[in-house]
Amino acid sequence: MSNRIEDNDAEGVKTPSEDDASFHYQALTPDLILDAIESLGVYPETGLLALNSYENRVYQFRCDRGNRYVVKFYRPHRWSEAQIQEEHDYALALAAEDIPIAVPSIINGKTLHHYQGYKFTLFPSIGGRAFEVDNLDQLESVGRFVGRIHQYASKQPFQYREPLSTQILGDDALAFLHQSGQVADGISNQFFTVAEQVLDKAKSIISEHTFPTIRLHGDLHASNILWTPNGPGFVDLDDARQGPAVQDIWMMLTGDRQQRLLQLDVLLEGYQEFYDFDQRELKLVEPLRALRMLHYNAWLSKRWQDPAFPMNFPWFGDIKYWEQQTLAFKEQLAALDEAPLSLMGY
Repeated sequence: MSNRIEDNDAEGVKTPSEDDASFHYQALTPDLILDAIESLGVYPETGLLALNSYENRVYQFRCDRGNRYVVKFYRPHRWSEAQIQEEHDYALALAAEDIPIAVPSIINGKTLHHYQGYKFTLFPSIGGRAFEVDNLDQLESVGRFVGRIHQYASKQPFQYREPLSTQILGDDALAFLHQSGQVADGISNQFFTVAEQVLDKAKSIISEHTFPTIRLHGDLHASNILWTPNGPGFVDLDDARQGPAVQDIWMMLTGDRQQRLLQLDVLLEGYQEFYDFDQRELKLVEPLRALRMLHYNAWLSKRWQDPAFPMNFPWFGDIKYWEQQTLAFKEQLAALDEAPLSLMGY
């Protein structure tokens, strides 16, 4: 396996026609959800509380035995069964290493279940409150667990999960935005000019460096970490992928440069008790942020025919939104020219 962040033609950002079947989420009624859960011999006694997820459909409930569960219905055609199963197996393996992570329930020897064309999984709810990224004690504890995760993750690569790829997250995303027609006419030329400059600069920086890749959480922002009485709890491996370790670090850094340096110092103090971090990977932080910005906009555009998206992102088509995005990409272009974060001499 290559050590570089490779271009790859795996899942990518597809055209709407390839994803039309996903919109049968509209047929995922409360009765069907309850029937699916009960098909596993689990019987909800409360209503279904929809959790904050748009890519998949996720609900929390309590069963008749008093246990709290989260049921997740996977978006059709996004991941193959092999990719989903690899995610589940990875979570279970991490839990076996005493990593506090949400794991799928094994029912009748399986973690992935099927009901009337839907793939779904049941997770015991781990509960907890929001992780506070500005709480340095919490941040150091999270750093230790991320270090432990990466120590285990580095032992072997994913076989089926897609890699972190400039092709998928960058080129495919930008191409989809071009063909979608959803960038407001009055700003589209300006937006695409700066977005293309950002992507070219990000790809250039990434191509200059070669780092080992490991199995990642992939989407490790503060909302995917809960704070429990026993410390952090990690959730949502839906975007688990192969990539450089810094991908699981940079999204926890917020504020101005000095604040981010302090957070990084504290995070790595805990992290490096278990796994060595190559500080040269910090050169990838702003390129990875650029890829995430592009992929986020393409994701909204790609999912626009799903009724949940216009309902929850009504501002997406407004020219004001695209003006803000154009400004954000101009700022990101400047950030790509700045010296990367470094703890040397801090």
